Amino acid sequence: RHVTDAFREDPVRILRVARFAARFTDFTVAPETLQLMREMVAHGEVDHLVPERVWQELARGLMEARPSRMFEVLRECGALAVLLPEVARLWGVPQRAEYHPEVDTGVHLMMVLDMSARLDAPLTVRFACLAHDLGKGTTPADVLPRHIEHEQRSAELLVDVAERLRVPVDCRETADVVAREHGHIHRSGELSAAALMRLLERCDAIRKPARFAEVLLACECDARGRLHFEETPYPQRPRLLAVLAAAQSVVTRDIAAQAASRGLTGPQVGGLIHQERVRAVAQWLQEEKQVTEPGQK
Repeated sequence: RHVTDAFREDPVRILRVARFAARFTDFTVAPETLQLMREMVAHGEVDHLVPERVWQELARGLMEARPSRMFEVLRECGALAVLLPEVARLWGVPQRAEYHPEVDTGVHLMMVLDMSARLDAPLTVRFACLAHDLGKGTTPADVLPRHIEHEQRSAELLVDVAERLRVPVDCRETADVVAREHGHIHRSGELSAAALMRLLERCDAIRKPARFAEVLLACECDARGRLHFEETPYPQRPRLLAVLAAAQSVVTRDIAAQAASRGLTGPQVGGLIHQERVRAVAQWLQEEKQVTEPGQK
C-alpha cells in the first residue's frame, strides 16, 4: 500500500511495485494503490518515462523469482498496454490446444517466463523468452488458432521493442535468434544433416557457441512453459549441442591449407568447410542411430 500521494510524483514506482510482486510471492497490491496506478496510467503519466529507466526496472523484474507477476500487475493497472503493447495484446489470442493446452498466448508467455526463472536463466534468455512469440499478437483472425510465419513477425516486432526500450545488444541478438528459429529447434529431430548444418549457420552457432547454448535454453523454457509439460524433458537441447560439437570437430585450418594448395579461395574454401561439417554431422547422426537402434543394421 502506498502511504502518501508522493507515489504519484514518480510513475517509475508503478514498475517498482510490479517488480516487488515478482520478487515476493506473498506480495499483493492494495486495491487503493492499484486504483491510483490505474489513474496515473489513464492520465498519461507513464507515456513519457525515460526508456532506460523502463528497461532497468523490466530487466530487474525479469530476473526475479516469479517474473510473470510483474507483467500481471502491469497488465492489471493498464501500464503494460502503454509500455509493451506487443506483449499486452497476446492475452486472449488462442493457440492450438494439441500443442498448447493452456491455449491463451498470454498465459503461455507467463509460464515460459516463470520456467526461465526456475531454470535460473540469465537475462539474455529471459528477455528472449519475453519476445519469442510477439508475432502471435498480429496473426490474422481468420487463420487462428494457427500462427503461420509468426516467427518472422516476432523478429520484426522485437526490433521495435528493442529500439524503443534501448535493450542491450546481447539481449536483442539472443532474442532475435530465438524468435526466428525456435520452431526449427523444436522440430530439429526431423532434420537431415544438411538441414541441421543450415540451422547452426543461421544461429551463428560455430562462431558464438555460448550464445547458441542460451538460445537452446530459451527454447527449453518455451517447450516446458506449457500446461502439463513443465516436467517434460527437452532432448533437443543436449542433442543440438552434440550436433554443434560434431560440426566443430572439423579442422578448418587443414581444409583451408589444402584448398590454397589447389588454388581455391574465398567462397570455394567456405563451401568445402561446409561440406566437411555436413559430413561430420551426418556421421554423428549415423552413430546416434546405431545407439538408439542397436539391433538393426
